[in-house]
Amino acid sequence: MRLFAALVPPAEILDEVERAIAPHAGQVPGLRWSDRATWHITLAFYGEVPEGALPEMEVRLGRAVRRHTTLDLAFTGFGGFSSLRRARLFWAGVTGDSMTRLVGSVRAGGRRAGAVQTDEKKFHPHLTLARARTDLDLRELAESLDGFTGSPWRAETVRLYRSHTGPQVRYESLAEWALAPVRQG
Repeated sequence: MRLFAALVPPAEILDEVERAIAPHAGQVPGLRWSDRATWHITLAFYGEVPEGALPEMEVRLGRAVRRHTTLDLAFTGFGGFSSLRRARLFWAGVTGDSMTRLVGSVRAGGRRAGAVQTDEKKFHPHLTLARARTDLDLRELAESLDGFTGSPWRAETVRLYRSHTGPQVRYESLAEWALAPVRQG
């Protein structure tokens, strides 16, 4: 089964992003907009993991998540991978507290539990909004959205998802863990 760990922003925050991009959906030939039900911020992609590894994975990821505090985040700006000039993926950027240590912990927890295909690419926090089969120049799209900054929000949980691929991609939430509250003073 294909697994990944992610943050899911609150519905009202996703509403803001959806309102910002709504006038542009369907306006760029070759760009396929993602279903809002699939929107998330990937922390770790584990690839194919044997079902027998799931119990150990849940234990290790639970431990990893609880060692980190909640994160204050916001969506700011839009971009593309590999670049806006030659993009196959269009995204909303994420700013706020650093997620680097949390990402390292959930990646390590997955590897220790048997996720041998864990993606080790440099982490770039983003919310994937659209994909293309070929490189597209998305500079004009990003410029038309320039100035968008979403409301701040607090990420309080990490979820483990199973990805069901096919004509209609869908994600199944398998487990969820709370991040530790921020310690006061």
